[in-house]
Amino acid sequence: MDNVLSFHQGRLPLLISMPHAGLRLSDAVRDGLVEQAQGLPDTDWHIPRLYDFARDMGASVVAAQYSRFVIDLNRPDDDKPLYAGATTGLYPATLFEGEPLFKAGLQPSPEERERYLEQIWRPYHNTLRRELDRLREQFGYALLWDAHSIRSRIPHLFEGKLPDFNLGTFNGASCDPALAERLRAVCDQAEGYSHVLNGRFKGGHITRHYGDPAKHIHAVQLELAQSTYMDEFAPFTYREDLALPTQQVLEALLQALLAWGQARYAR
Repeated sequence: MDNVLSFHQGRLPLLISMPHAGLRLSDAVRDGLVEQAQGLPDTDWHIPRLYDFARDMGASVVAAQYSRFVIDLNRPDDDKPLYAGATTGLYPATLFEGEPLFKAGLQPSPEERERYLEQIWRPYHNTLRRELDRLREQFGYALLWDAHSIRSRIPHLFEGKLPDFNLGTFNGASCDPALAERLRAVCDQAEGYSHVLNGRFKGGHITRHYGDPAKHIHAVQLELAQSTYMDEFAPFTYREDLALPTQQVLEALLQALLAWGQARYAR
């Protein structure tokens, strides 16, 4: 499988990961999807565009090209569940609303899925590992920002309306607590936006697996409510009027992340 990811190497100790931004499908997945899944409604829509300022800042950026309907890059390769209650796995079988993802009998074969694991999942994670190791070697530490978004209301997954900014640090295990508090303070100052730390979304596999403060790798997941920058239903239109102020908060969060790292690891 080709073009499984895009990667840009930056000049700062910050790597931004976008595991659910992909839109490509394998033939087997495309042929098997139910009609309501064919528009890829569970995509983290427009995340590369929303974070397009990050390259100019100097961040490294890795983004998936294949849809999470093919394989979910934010799940472990053994498919061990990360959340209690309703969730999706390494090879999603349902839409976020709980309906089957594939027509009966048309799921990709075990052999096909093994190919996705080897040719999509592993290259993405190998890229993450290499870049984090490079950053830590060059700067003495590395900062990982796992960028996500989701529809603000999904009754099958959570009650009510999701806060706008959902920060996850695996209950404090994936980054220094002082860094989490610095980020929460930025959200406190973001007028008109709601936020939570380690609420419904505490960080998926990427945050939990790579975040290792004892080894000077600090990882944070942001699950952003899509209502802050786009229309949440098809055709999933990007809204500049919403996105511009949201980008200002995102940039403030990333600047705070970098400032904390510079102060913490000042040489």
